[in-house]
Formats: sequence, C-alpha cells, structure tokens
Amino acid sequence: MFEYEFMKVAFLVGILLSVIIPLLGSILVFKRLSMIGDSLSHISLAGVAIGLIAGAQPMLSAILFTVLATLLIEMIRKKFPQYAEISLAIMMSAGIGLSGLLSSYVPANNFSSYLFGSIISISSLEIYLAIALFVSVLLFSILFYRDLMFISYNETSAELSGVPVKTVNIILSVLTAVVIALASKMIGALIVSSIMVIPTASSLQIAKSYKSTLLFAVLFSVISMIVGLTVSFYVGLKPGATVCLINIAILMIVLMIKAIVAKKQKHHKHN
Repeated sequence: MFEYEFMKVAFLVGILLSVIIPLLGSILVFKRLSMIGDSLSHISLAGVAIGLIAGAQPMLSAILFTVLATLLIEMIRKKFPQYAEISLAIMMSAGIGLSGLLSSYVPANNFSSYLFGSIISISSLEIYLAIALFVSVLLFSILFYRDLMFISYNETSAELSGVPVKTVNIILSVLTAVVIALASKMIGALIVSSIMVIPTASSLQIAKSYKSTLLFAVLFSVISMIVGLTVSFYVGLKPGATVCLINIAILMIVLMIKAIVAKKQKHHKHN
C-alpha cells in the first residue's frame, strides 16, 4: 500500500485532519453547535461552484465563503442566544440553495468530487494548507486551552471571569471554517460533519473530564482514519465514506461495551 505515493500523502493529510477536526468538534459540541460542520460544508460547496464558474481556485473560494459564513453564524447566534441552532439552519439553507442553483453551471464531475471527497488526489497546495492548519489549530488549542474550556461550558461566566470570549470565538470560527472547507474537498462535504461530531460522541460515553474528552475524540478519529483508508484501499471503497462508517462502528462498539459494563456492575451490586 505504501509503495504508492498518493497513499503516503493520503495517510499524512488524513491523520493531520483526524487530529484537528475533533479538537474543534468537541468544543462545538459543548457549545451546542454540533451541526455547524453540515452548515459550513454546504456553504463551501457554494464557494466551490463560484470558484469553478469564475475560473478561480475552487479551494480558495470555498475557504473565503466558509469564513464569511462562520462569521455570519456568530453574528446571528448573538441575536438568538437561547437558540444557537437557528443560525446553523439559516446558513445551511443558504448553502443548499446557492450550491444547488450554481451546480447547474459547472461540470458535474468537477462538482461531485467535492461531495464525497478525493483524499487520494491531493494537490501540493492542499498538503501545505493541511500542515499549516494542523499547526495553527494545535497552537490555538494549547494557548487558549483554559479559555476554550470555560467558553465551552458557559460563555457568560467565562466573560465575567475575564476571558476574551469574542476574540476566542472569532478565532475558533475562522479556524473551523478553513478546516471544514479543506476537509470537504478531501473527505467530502457530505461527510465532514459526521467526522467532526461522531468521535466526540464516542468520547463522551467514556470520558470523565474536558481534557479526556478531547484526547479520546482525537484517538477515535485517528483510528477511524487509519482503518478507513486501509480498508478503502484494499476493498476499493470511497475513502471518506469508509472513514465515516468506521466512526459509526466505533461509536456502536463503545455503546455496547458501556452497556455490558453497566450491566455487570448492576449485577455485582445485586449480589
């Protein structure tokens, strides 16, 4: 498998993405914004369509549109503080409408590759973007670790404690937008949301703290990426879809193990 250069690149970029996506995804889940990946991935498709129509670099236009959309989501969210999901529904509707409308003006093959991803045909630009994003998200997660933890649980309390909530939220939003735009191209716009949320869902079943939630989410994400890419290569399946299904399988296994452990503990208590 590793005698092929494209598989080496796929594993490198795939592992980089599988580390940073759940780092951001866990924070978004805590903030009740778990569907932001779905919303922004549809916006990124609209950006791709505009880039293809204008003859520009589709990846860069996708990033630009996704960053603008995530800033709009943050603005709308502030207008409806008790109903954060409204902002996601609005942007998702806009993304679906725009991408559906514009898809009629671009070649079907070019556009469909962004729906399900193409991690085995990554360009040099995308490799550099993935490395830059990996470093950026890792530094952000480390430098703002305590701030992100406070914001994740309660933004109002965090603000009263002196946390620069607005600044941290903007940085988080921009990084999330760029990561989703890049991941949409590589693993697919229709799949990126599940990659962002499902490892966190698995982690929440066994984690006992904020830190352990992040670590387990990253671990499950990396495992699913390695297993998914390996299986897709040898069986001839779509890499992005395979990774997604492996994530689902991990969640099911974790739920089963948790149920078995809980049943045993209950049995011991009765005895």
